[in-house]
Formats: sequence, structure tokens, C-alpha cells
Amino acid sequence: MPTPAERAERLIRRYFDRCNAGDHRAITECFAPDAVHYFPPGQPAAPWRGGHAIATGWLRIIEDLDARWSMETILCATDGRRAAVEWTIWKPAVEDALRGGEWYEIDVATERIREIRVYYAAPADASREAKELKGFDYRGRGFTVSPPERPRRG
Repeated sequence: MPTPAERAERLIRRYFDRCNAGDHRAITECFAPDAVHYFPPGQPAAPWRGGHAIATGWLRIIEDLDARWSMETILCATDGRRAAVEWTIWKPAVEDALRGGEWYEIDVATERIREIRVYYAAPADASREAKELKGFDYRGRGFTVSPPERPRRG
């Protein structure tokens, strides 16, 4: 039987996979009805409230930017109620990438995400090809350094 931390990790990995697949219904199913996704200043219509709004927001970004995500690191609390993720969002349509992290609050009874708070690694500076930490050796530390292949839709 999986531990609460393992169940939390599976939920978050499923969420990333569903975002990469662009599956609105499946993304929505990852969230509690009252879920909230917070962003730093500059994100239109933020925060996103509810699974439907969160899925709709990501599908718009996928469509506009050919966005896809790499999960670099995940840490889950032993009780499965909290997690931290380091990620990269790849935006091939505008030859851009942004690194960041998120804090998750999880409803362990329903195994749904209640809240996400996102933090960017660097300001969104249009003059930079990738928004990354200055001087951090992403390749040397084993991070993804190019966009993952888009999964084929059924």
C-alpha cells in the first residue's frame, strides 16, 4: 500500500502528465472543487479558482505557446498534505523557457490538489532566451535542457 507521500507524488505527477497531454477534463479531476492556483504579479486573470479555471488557463497557454512542462524535483511531506516541486515550462512557440517552483496543499481524503502557489526562478525578462537562475548549472545537475516531446493524442 502506498504511503501518503507516495500518493501525493503520484497525484502531482499525474497533474503534470495531464497538463502535457492538454486534457482539460483530466486536469480538472486533479483539483478539489475550491482549489486555487496563485501566481506572481503579471499573470492575467490570476489567481485561477477551481479545477475548470485552472485547466482552461493551462490549455490557453498550451495553445498560445505550445507549452509543456518538465518536473525536475519533487518533495512530499510524509503526511501527504504538502509538497514542493521544481519545474521548467517550455514555450517553443516563442523560443522561451521559465524555471520555477510550486508549493502544493493537498486534500489527502480525496487525493486532490487544494492549492498551488508558484514562484518563478527569475523575472520574466523578454530579453533572455530562458528564465533561469544565473550561474546555476542546469545541465550539470541533471535538469532537462530542452522541451520534452509532446505525447500523441488518442
